Amino acid sequence: MSTSAQYDDIESLHTRVIDWFDAQARDLPWRRDPRPWPVMVSEFMLQQTPVVRVVPVFEAWMTRWPTPAALAADSSGEAVRRWGRLGYPRRALRLHAAATAIVEQHGGEVPPRRADLLALPGVGDYTASAIASFAFGDRQVVLDTNVRRVFARIVGGRQFPADAVTAAERSLAHDLLPPRDADRWAAATMELGAVVCSARSPTCAVCPVTDLCRWRAAGYPAHEGPARRGQAWAGTDRQCRGRLLAVLRDADGPVPAQEFRDVWADDTQRERCLDSLLDDGLAHLGANGSLVL
Repeated sequence: MSTSAQYDDIESLHTRVIDWFDAQARDLPWRRDPRPWPVMVSEFMLQQTPVVRVVPVFEAWMTRWPTPAALAADSSGEAVRRWGRLGYPRRALRLHAAATAIVEQHGGEVPPRRADLLALPGVGDYTASAIASFAFGDRQVVLDTNVRRVFARIVGGRQFPADAVTAAERSLAHDLLPPRDADRWAAATMELGAVVCSARSPTCAVCPVTDLCRWRAAGYPAHEGPARRGQAWAGTDRQCRGRLLAVLRDADGPVPAQEFRDVWADDTQRERCLDSLLDDGLAHLGANGSLVL
């Protein structure tokens, strides 16, 4: 189905969303400095992590490692340490590995070609598209959770998109790309979903395209798909790993095994999570059974 059949006023949609973004976009450090390396670092950090938590870590990271070569020259353990409490610390290892590959294979410069970006450690379809769009101005489909929700509501008339990206959804996103300023469109739709068309409390009164939204026109029908579940946290292995890793991150050297007992009482779960940190390369064995980043 063509875009014209799917949506009545695509030119107005493009103009109004992009104009809104130009006037209302948040002042974020990777937008002030949209060179490839800052953009790449921000995309790694923003995966499943709110902007407010990312900004201070990003700024400290860029001060310490302003180039891929600077990060590659430091240890992966220090990268995990400086990742702080952003969560999913394997992202720090992958970013370090990507920086090393950029130095070894691309002369220390983030490659502009999407195929080369996809070949870097930790760079998947979304991240490659985002870097190509935001850093190099390429005409790419950039589908994160916020963009998918915006398209589902405005064009699809649904409260939420499917759990996973579908072929039809990707085709629609491609059809919605403007002939010019596709990078600004990608950033604008992402921002709209983040600050206006949010999952739990959309503020339709300030939306620049509220009169073009099919979900609103249909009376805000509720989600009809499978129940959307929030991620459990308390008592999970992920929480346990986070506490154990915090001990390692805050230590000046190797941490004796008995010190981990103070932060997690369940012996079986604690040992399982310590083993998983070793398996993932987030920790290393020291002398006498101690652990170190």
